[in-house]
Amino acid sequence: MKAYVYGANGAEITDVAKPAPKGTQVLVRVRACGLNRADLGMTKGHAHGSAGGVGAVLGMEWAGEIAEVGPDARGVKVGERVMGSGGAAFAEYALADHGRLFRIPGNANMNFEEAATLPVALATMHNAVVTNGALQPGQSVLIQGASSGVGLMAMQIAKLKGAKIVIGSSTDATRRGRLKEFGADLAVDSSDPGWVDQVLKATDGEGVDLIVDQISGKVANQNMKATKIKGRIVNVGRLGGTHADFNFDLHAARRINYIGVTFRTRSIEEIREIFVEVQKDIWPAVEARKLQLPIDKVFSFDDIGKAFERMEANQHLGKIVVRL
Repeated sequence: MKAYVYGANGAEITDVAKPAPKGTQVLVRVRACGLNRADLGMTKGHAHGSAGGVGAVLGMEWAGEIAEVGPDARGVKVGERVMGSGGAAFAEYALADHGRLFRIPGNANMNFEEAATLPVALATMHNAVVTNGALQPGQSVLIQGASSGVGLMAMQIAKLKGAKIVIGSSTDATRRGRLKEFGADLAVDSSDPGWVDQVLKATDGEGVDLIVDQISGKVANQNMKATKIKGRIVNVGRLGGTHADFNFDLHAARRINYIGVTFRTRSIEEIREIFVEVQKDIWPAVEARKLQLPIDKVFSFDDIGKAFERMEANQHLGKIVVRL
């Protein structure tokens, strides 16, 4: 089969062996893939947890039809239209655990390209906003890095769960101007030193109940200043840097619950539970198309290199999708 593989000369489409499902796995005929920021690093040879390096089929998000099921796979059958996440997505066929996929809603008129935008954003941000962030109706939330696909989903989930104030950050003026389309009551520029004061003004001087942080790095201390006493910060991403000065005294004084999350160290049992929680809690909103992401541009599989050039240029709003 054709696959997008990182090799000695970088990432390129090549022929690899078609995988076969074992145990609880299913084999999916991939019809579309969503690009994610972690994929960009892996096209340059960086590892993402245990994934990446020479010989790795890249990609982590897809939509398609089940072609085969493993002997221990339950609740799935050949021919079902599904979307999911896992490794080696940028290929004609991909393997997935039977508990790490969603059925594409049959009544929502959702195509494969639209479905391929959703699995990572839904699983990541339901877990961050609802499960770990413990957002309650009437509370306030700030999404750092809100113009990314997962950021746009986080704001929508926060609104769906009854947040009184949703604040989104973006350093790009054009994208910042569009955040209100996706649930933001206030949009701030996290590269502007005055953004903390804007957040405090919007929350009567108290700060937000919850920050979902995809930036980290230099905004870490600013985040704590913008968080309410006994508030929560969920560290989802580190696009602004993995190391920075950290004001431990500020952290203690504001009694902030600082929570780190990643899929890289989760067991398959933990990931299955996240997918179950999404379906139990917010799936009707997915079916009703209340939770959806804009598609920035769709590329053919042959042009996947151009898709990554667009992601690296960082001018897009929403998801970049590759169609197989």
